[in-house]
Amino acid sequence: MKVFGIDVIKGSVRSRTRRPLYALVVLEDGTVSSTLQVTAFRLSRLIAAEEPDILATDSVQELAPDQHDLVAFMQTLPTQTVLVQVTGGERKETLQKVATRYNIVAEKTDPFAEAGAAARIAYLGGGAEVVAFENTTEIVVSRHRSPGRGGWSQNRYVRKMHGAVREKAREVEGHLVAAGLRYEKSERLAFGGFSRVDFTVYAPRGAIPVRAYTGADAQVRVEGKKLDRIRYRPLTRKRRYIIVGIDPGTTTGIGAVNLDGEVVDIYSSRQMGPSEIIEHLTGVGKPLVIASDVTPMPDAVEKVRRAFNAIAYVPPQDRSVEGKVEMTAGTGYANPHERDALSAALDAYRSSKNKFLNIAKRVPPGFDLDEVRAGVLRGRSIEAVLADLSGRPAAPEEKPPAGETPAVLERDERDERLLQLERTAKRLKEFVQELEEGFSEKDGEIARLKRQIRRERSERGRELQRDTEITKRDAIIKNLRKLLRKEEKRNKSLMKRIEQMKRVEELQVGEGQVPVKVIASLTHDAFGGLVADLGIDEGDVISVGTTGGWGRSVVREVATMQVAAVVVPGASIEEQDQHLVAAALAVSLPLVPASAIGLVVQGKIGVADEGRFAAALEKWNARVAEHEKKKKEAMLTQVFKEYRTEREKEVRKHG
Repeated sequence: MKVFGIDVIKGSVRSRTRRPLYALVVLEDGTVSSTLQVTAFRLSRLIAAEEPDILATDSVQELAPDQHDLVAFMQTLPTQTVLVQVTGGERKETLQKVATRYNIVAEKTDPFAEAGAAARIAYLGGGAEVVAFENTTEIVVSRHRSPGRGGWSQNRYVRKMHGAVREKAREVEGHLVAAGLRYEKSERLAFGGFSRVDFTVYAPRGAIPVRAYTGADAQVRVEGKKLDRIRYRPLTRKRRYIIVGIDPGTTTGIGAVNLDGEVVDIYSSRQMGPSEIIEHLTGVGKPLVIASDVTPMPDAVEKVRRAFNAIAYVPPQDRSVEGKVEMTAGTGYANPHERDALSAALDAYRSSKNKFLNIAKRVPPGFDLDEVRAGVLRGRSIEAVLADLSGRPAAPEEKPPAGETPAVLERDERDERLLQLERTAKRLKEFVQELEEGFSEKDGEIARLKRQIRRERSERGRELQRDTEITKRDAIIKNLRKLLRKEEKRNKSLMKRIEQMKRVEELQVGEGQVPVKVIASLTHDAFGGLVADLGIDEGDVISVGTTGGWGRSVVREVATMQVAAVVVPGASIEEQDQHLVAAALAVSLPLVPASAIGLVVQGKIGVADEGRFAAALEKWNARVAEHEKKKKEAMLTQVFKEYRTEREKEVRKHG
């Protein structure tokens, strides 16, 4: 087996300026064959050339910044290469913690050490396989180049290219049929053959007998169908060893720790028999030691121990409640049964802790410490366990000296069975008696609870109906309040507008004066604000503070309101922007200078002298007449020029 282990030396896949540089350790059949310093491009080339069985890393984020790029990277891997994240799947651990289980040293500051540790862990079956594709593969046979704009041989060129796609698609289909794979095909007809053929094959990418291909006219792409999200699957299905404490009774408590003393399970349930306990523990791990917090071990616990062929542990003497509380502090147990069970498991672990530390010192790197610990606890020597794990023949084990007793004594099977049955019968009789005494009490309790349930259901129904009505009314009140605020705002705006209009009306009462509505500039925003505040009626006079920022659209908009005139700053029209004057003439919008009409401004309104205003309008009308005259003259001149041009053409043509 060939394993590539990698770790980032410097750089990052997220950086555009500092691309990552990797430490690569190649492991062949458990032995390091080479160590390299490679870029991402060279790493891909090496993977494609050597096709390792496993590519191991402590984090897939060192290969791609996000899920999309990770899937794209995995598409480039050879079909037999498995990407493994040795620190776990969804729930990750540190590389150093995982390496400790295999007695491997991984220095954080040494990328080559971490890459080697990742490779060894994956070689020993640790970590999780990264799964990004379904068991469906898509094969696309398409053109390798565009037909282009064409020339004399365009048809022959296109026919040759589409014919190559058709032939390649037939070749691919032949391989799929020969392999007995189920597939669906979609063809896109084109001149001379096919422009594209899609195959959906119901098989994983590694089982497809077709490789990616790039030719002169056609190309073949083989891609696995992507999952909705990246998933992780343990590289091996082997369960980890655990030390289990059980507290039997009406409520059974279970506590389990791994061989490093970390809590992995706390559970309790009522009326839980041995079969249910066995089923639960099977899902947690592989019990190595079954412990009890009392001496001797209860029969229910003993039955579970035999089912797993586990090592029995009982304390030298019953532990006090204070000792159990101190031992299990901070573990998060929910009741005394879980506390007692977990304290038994922790007590069993502590009794073997020194032995585990001694084993870790004597075991060379590259072996699963849990397997070695389990073998030693079962009475074997470290050398024999290591020989089994490495596949070497084991040396004959020495027998224990005479007079030395093993840690756990086996009792006579017959006597043990009789004692077990007697204790079980006694316990069942007591339990039946308790049940019979509690029948009448339970029946009364059940009747009382049924009455309470009916009463609470009726009350709950009334509360739900009332809550529904309240919710509806609250929604109506909320909407009405929103409408009220909107109307109040509108009313306030209208009142303000009425006040301003009253002031305008008061100004109109004066003899010989013309009311003027004032805006800051000749822009859409200013004109819209005037319309909203005072309104614009036909025949109104508008004054602008500045003509800067004017546009032809706003001039047309003012002209459509049929105002009497627009008062512009200055003493004469000649001072104004002549483009503005031309635009006003084009839409028949009178412009009068402010100084010529004696304009007096007070906020958004003002007044002008009626006589001077009329004179200014007369002057504007004269300008309009002159403009129309010049316009007609220009039109006649243009017509005459066009006539002369056409006449000259006819003379030159006919002579």
